[in-house]
Amino acid sequence: MSGGPAITLKSQPIDGSNSNSGNAAGQQQQSGNNAAAASSSSSQGSAGNVPPAQEGTRQNSLQRIQQRKQKVFNLPEAQKLAKLSMYSACQAEGCRCTGWKTPQENRHRDVESSYCPELSEECRNASCRHPLRSHISHLTEISRTSMDDLLGAIIDMENLFMSMQRVEDEDTKKVYLYLFRLLRQCVLTRQQAVIRGPLGDPPFESPCITKAVLSLVFYKYNHLNPTELQTMTEVAKTFLNFLNHYNFESPSVRRSDATLTHEDASTYKINYTRWLVFCHVPAFCNSLRQFETSLVFGRTLLRTVFQYMSQQLKKKCISERDRFPEDKRSIITQMPKFLEALRAELLKDDSPIWDSSYRPPNSFVMQQRKRHQEVAPPATISAAAAASAPSSSKRSSVGEPVHKRAKKEPVERAPSENLDDLPTDVVLRAMKSVSESKTTNKAEILFPVNVSRDENVKAEEQKRAIEFHVVGNSLTKPVDKQTILWLLGLQLVFAHQLPEMPREYISQLVFDTKHKTLALIKENQPIGGICFRPFPTQGFTEIVFCAVTMAEQVKGYGTHLMNHLKDYSIQRGIKHLLTFADCDAIGYFKKQGFSKDIKLARPVYAGYIKEYDSATLMHCELHPSIVNTQFIAVIRNQSEILKELIAQRHNEVQKVRPGLTCFKEGLPSIPVESIPGLREIGWKPQMRPVRASRPLEESTDPEKLANSFQSVLQSVRQHATAWPFLRPVTAAEVPDYYDHIKYPMDLKTMGERLKKGYYQTRRLFMADMARIFSNCRFYNSPDTEYYRCANSLERYFQTKMRELGLWDK
Repeated sequence: MSGGPAITLKSQPIDGSNSNSGNAAGQQQQSGNNAAAASSSSSQGSAGNVPPAQEGTRQNSLQRIQQRKQKVFNLPEAQKLAKLSMYSACQAEGCRCTGWKTPQENRHRDVESSYCPELSEECRNASCRHPLRSHISHLTEISRTSMDDLLGAIIDMENLFMSMQRVEDEDTKKVYLYLFRLLRQCVLTRQQAVIRGPLGDPPFESPCITKAVLSLVFYKYNHLNPTELQTMTEVAKTFLNFLNHYNFESPSVRRSDATLTHEDASTYKINYTRWLVFCHVPAFCNSLRQFETSLVFGRTLLRTVFQYMSQQLKKKCISERDRFPEDKRSIITQMPKFLEALRAELLKDDSPIWDSSYRPPNSFVMQQRKRHQEVAPPATISAAAAASAPSSSKRSSVGEPVHKRAKKEPVERAPSENLDDLPTDVVLRAMKSVSESKTTNKAEILFPVNVSRDENVKAEEQKRAIEFHVVGNSLTKPVDKQTILWLLGLQLVFAHQLPEMPREYISQLVFDTKHKTLALIKENQPIGGICFRPFPTQGFTEIVFCAVTMAEQVKGYGTHLMNHLKDYSIQRGIKHLLTFADCDAIGYFKKQGFSKDIKLARPVYAGYIKEYDSATLMHCELHPSIVNTQFIAVIRNQSEILKELIAQRHNEVQKVRPGLTCFKEGLPSIPVESIPGLREIGWKPQMRPVRASRPLEESTDPEKLANSFQSVLQSVRQHATAWPFLRPVTAAEVPDYYDHIKYPMDLKTMGERLKKGYYQTRRLFMADMARIFSNCRFYNSPDTEYYRCANSLERYFQTKMRELGLWDK
């Protein structure tokens, strides 16, 4: 395994003179079961020469962390609350203390062992001096599960604090500090840790490394016999397993690499930070959601680290050859061959395995899945990796939150479940009929009446009456005369069609080397175009100008231009388009799939995209599997085939059958399925669904039901839109409130009723919650923030109730 930033477990007390955010993390002593898990030296060195004694460090660290957490989870409730109090804000009015500090005489005693402070013991913080009960008064109502989740986050936070003290690399230390503060804030607010910001959300590239590697197996080795193909599949899975447990070098170590360009170094720094935040640290801190490296990264990261990582993998194969069983040593033999093939595909710009649309046949995928179920998991190349499950197998869910448990493999459908699918010959017959009808009606094709504008534009493009070119200026290589003439023509088009935009500004962007323009050329003259700037590292493209000359509008050119830009962006791995549209252009962009609902996090585009006054930011998300220039034709063709299928089906069922004579013969009734022709038209007997029993129905344990209500109520209180409903409305705040609302209700009153055992049935609980929302909507108008909060919180409440099986509406 390569050297990298290791998570260090807390093994010794930190002086209490640290900053306020880390003070609580430093005031506890570590018990004997929590010795240091990983050598701090491994967080600095470059890859290579890991002693055998350290190979199991990763798994041993995970085990020790889990043992410590389990020990804390088993503590008495008083000691748990004491532990939580060190990271909980004082509830006394006006106090700003963010955590209870152990009194001076007991500061070296550990609440994780035998020390249990009294509720009356005062905080050591000079600005607080309030008793322990002031720091835990708001924690007495939380459930055991929520308390354990908070304690787990605290232990993760303390381990991060210790690692932050020992790591020397500044880039890594900044990431640890960010995650430490994130967990610290989540403990204070009692919310789930969610990572948002300019790093983006996983997956970061498409296709991911796992998909590309498995595609390589089919692309290169599909001709082999089944045994050899299975061996290469296991080689591929062994490589992925090694990658998922590989510790990447910090950017500061890679700066000495002379072959690394400034842009490559910047990209690697971003990917290294993403790997730390989403893959490496969450492996030790399960309060954060973890992702497998091979599932969220793609070609960019693998190409950067492949040379050194493949050398390490080859060395591991040689050094551990004797540890492999005889029947698995073929994996060691084939590994260099596989790595060389993967390296060649990494360097090829047109390699199909890195194409998002490339997929092995379903028969090959199903065959590999079947073999995977029959054989054992692939061998691993180190003791540390051998101790943990391979990437293709399920992870243990012991001690992990629900969101971190491995997803179940999809269940293959039995043949009987596909009976609703139409037979292939029926679909082919319909397709043939549609094709023949197009050939027969030549007059209608030559002189169409209602043909779409998109078809006309595509016909012009096929005849080369119009052309589409991506052009741009350059300072590093010569620009041909034709490109310059087109850019000048595009400048005139934008200036004429966008009169409110300064001409100097248009010229500046059209001829800027970072901007490109998709030009629509007719008779060698530009008649329209889209000026844009791609941001590959951020994953989006900004559209600056979009215009078509007045004489060529309402012909479908604008739509086809945008479709070409979408396909251009998808081919370069960009999945988002952003633009600021003025009031006249909003309608056009809506037709092209843009929306005012921005799904990208603001830090991803803030500071990159140019903002304009009196304009609306709009966003379009691209699907990598859709060819936008062909999409309309595909949908139209599918619609025609569907109409033909309906017509064929209609002709089949239009059969007149003789009436039933059985009733004249004295039969009082007959089974429905015996009626002639009923099954032929697709009728099936409907079985009445059996109502699924609720695990928490009124007839079950009342205490269990109350715990569920408490969990829902606590989640609702912590929601961002719950603030108007946390306490009763007072007449002093709203004088006429009780003139309109005769039966008020709020979350505080519901909590008091829950403590008194009022909610014996879920109907009572749901009725009180519904009254909160109905009162709010009755008193406030729909355009108020209170009205919107009620709608949002009601949807959240229903979701939480459904998760527990308590909602049947």
